[in-house]
Amino acid sequence: MTGLPVYPWRLAPDGLATRRQLRAAGLRPGGQDVVAQVERPRRRRGPLVAFLYRLDLALPVRPMTPARWAALERANGARRVCPVSLGMCVPCQTGTEQYAA
Repeated sequence: MTGLPVYPWRLAPDGLATRRQLRAAGLRPGGQDVVAQVERPRRRRGPLVAFLYRLDLALPVRPMTPARWAALERANGARRVCPVSLGMCVPCQTGTEQYAA
């Protein structure tokens, strides 16, 4: 047990949000500590847990700079795994890879 207040799924009080909810609102936790959690029961495993942050302490999301976009593109390129038998996947080999806009 973490000592945090635990709320049932969808019954957290107003003023608290998960990371995804903060991001959808254009916010980020901004270094604040987790203040509570919500749990959704599951049948065969332990409950699904989401941590909650205070909305009044959340900060705006930092804007993406050209350097951050370039770093993100390099990181995504490094995640690509091509088949070992070919040495690279067909789109990489032919140079016809499509990028999503």
